[in-house]
Amino acid sequence: MVQRLLVQGNEAVGWGALAAGCDAFFGYPITPQNELTEWFAREFPPRGKVFVQSQSETASINMLYGAAATGVRAMTSTSSPGWGLMQEGMSNLANAELPCVVVLVSRGGPGVGTTRHSQMDYTSATRGGGGGGYRNIVLAPWSVQELHDHVQLAFYLADKYRNPTVVLSDAILGQMAEPLEVKALDLGPLPPKDWAVKGITHHPDGQRRGITAGQGFFPTPQYPTYLDFISAFDRKLKAMRANEVRYEAHYEEDARLILVAFGSMARVALEATQTARERGMKVGLVRPISLWPFPYKAMRELCKSAKFLVVEDNLGQMLEDVEMAVGEVHFLGMLARHEPREQGMVFPDKVLEKIEEVY
Repeated sequence: MVQRLLVQGNEAVGWGALAAGCDAFFGYPITPQNELTEWFAREFPPRGKVFVQSQSETASINMLYGAAATGVRAMTSTSSPGWGLMQEGMSNLANAELPCVVVLVSRGGPGVGTTRHSQMDYTSATRGGGGGGYRNIVLAPWSVQELHDHVQLAFYLADKYRNPTVVLSDAILGQMAEPLEVKALDLGPLPPKDWAVKGITHHPDGQRRGITAGQGFFPTPQYPTYLDFISAFDRKLKAMRANEVRYEAHYEEDARLILVAFGSMARVALEATQTARERGMKVGLVRPISLWPFPYKAMRELCKSAKFLVVEDNLGQMLEDVEMAVGEVHFLGMLARHEPREQGMVFPDKVLEKIEEVY
């Protein structure tokens, strides 16, 4: 039976994690994702699941490492300054091949910045902010429902590839309330977690398991040398790029100008697109859902007949990925906010003005 609720986006994350079978959450309060931490504190212990309010984001990511090593589904959440503190842990999780989920509710920066909305964590989320050249699959929902659904997808992809997965939200998505259908998604079978550290009595072969964040440096039966590990890691990244690209297109069939936007800004861009079409302009929208791997191929196909306008609430981060795909593009960023203080927003009228300028 599907349960229908009216909830904030931050709360939808919790319902999605519960539907995914998440057993443990470790987190430290930070604006604008505190409702998320509050949800887990309230809902997990009565269900016999683990909630730990850590002493810092550095502690959160290391607790997550420990839980993921046992094979349970575990997650954390944070906002931009806390995300910075987690980067060494993210690199360690990637090396140890530990599946887990991190929900990043982006706020303004750099530095402490603001406690309000922005899309300024795109680069650090998609490029891997810690050492070593790893990548995380990064999903970008644009609604309360997708926050719920993408958390489930994130757990599935993390288990499929034994790699951390990031759900990139922002303060607008986290704070707004919309109707939500709470339901478990059937995403298909997954390989057994016979690598998990859970005691010899729980493994049919009676052998101990070990997890290290130094694979390649410390020889293991699976990876005797550094290049053995790097070769396997390379194959994994290539498989992600080949199989996990996700995007959504609107009105692209006849478009002469295509907007590219993700997350909450994609909703703004869609309204501007629809208004432009009502005025006779052939405008479309592409919404990347996987920010990594990015839909480069789809962009290249569309650029044969259309110009591009990137819309994002920063100074141009996804812009660089679109430029790599199609060459020179037009851009509208956070300098188009309706007022200069931190609560300023980019509204559809500003996007429409830019459409009319470059169409």
